[in-house]
Amino acid sequence: MNILIGLLPAIGWGFLPIFTGVFGGKPINQLFGTSVGGFIVALLIYLYSQPQIDLRIIILCLISGMLWSFGQITQYMAFKEIGVSTSMPISTGLQLIGNSLIGVAVFGEWKTAITITLGFFALFLIIIGIILTTFTEKNVGATKKNMTKGILYLVVGNFGYMGYSFFPRWGQIDGWSAIFPQTVGMVLMTFVFVGISMVKEQTNPLKERSSYTNLITGLLFGLAVFFYLISIKLNGIANGFTLSQMCVVISTTLGIFILKESKTKEEMIFTFSGLFVVIIGGLIISVL
Repeated sequence: MNILIGLLPAIGWGFLPIFTGVFGGKPINQLFGTSVGGFIVALLIYLYSQPQIDLRIIILCLISGMLWSFGQITQYMAFKEIGVSTSMPISTGLQLIGNSLIGVAVFGEWKTAITITLGFFALFLIIIGIILTTFTEKNVGATKKNMTKGILYLVVGNFGYMGYSFFPRWGQIDGWSAIFPQTVGMVLMTFVFVGISMVKEQTNPLKERSSYTNLITGLLFGLAVFFYLISIKLNGIANGFTLSQMCVVISTTLGIFILKESKTKEEMIFTFSGLFVVIIGGLIISVL
């Protein structure tokens, strides 16, 4: 039963990019729906659990949530360029690399020679896996341009995801205390992006239907976080995190078969081979 609960976050996060693909809209519409829907769930969790929250927690988690919004909108921008099935393995790999390096540099992880060796071997595997997932047979200028833009969005946005993980951990903040102020930060930053979109594109995302249909993705995101908090209590942080990362398998597979993202037979072989290597690297890191 504990393992099944541990897989619920993977299912939620795995289906999230599929729902955004089905509901459509621009990245700002998708971000609005995800952040506001997540806020609704987080508010209910806060009212239920009544965790202790002070000014320090509020400030650190507001920053964390705002950085998440930056990372998330760049991920949605990458989806538009290179699709979910290509973006998700790259994004997951970059997050594993970034958070692992922060763990070593800031939090003093991988202290022994064995853990250092295994840790950097795992990072090497993840890099190889990312390279494999970017393979394309379509030797077309536009495709190469899209791939370059998509990877750039993911690399830049990964700094947002790194900050999202870093600040609560730096402040030693429990997940139950962090989730509500984090989602407040997500919503605040989302409205900054809404304002930028209104000025830049002369359109109001708040008046567009896809902003509200994408609330379902936000509810899914919030529920996944809720079950992740339960999972790490039942399974421990390492196992809970590892189980949650299975979301990349779900999103990549469904991106191909539900969103009909075109891949040749050889591209699919490279994609799933790279995905397998990324997951192996993540599993090694999770047990260090």
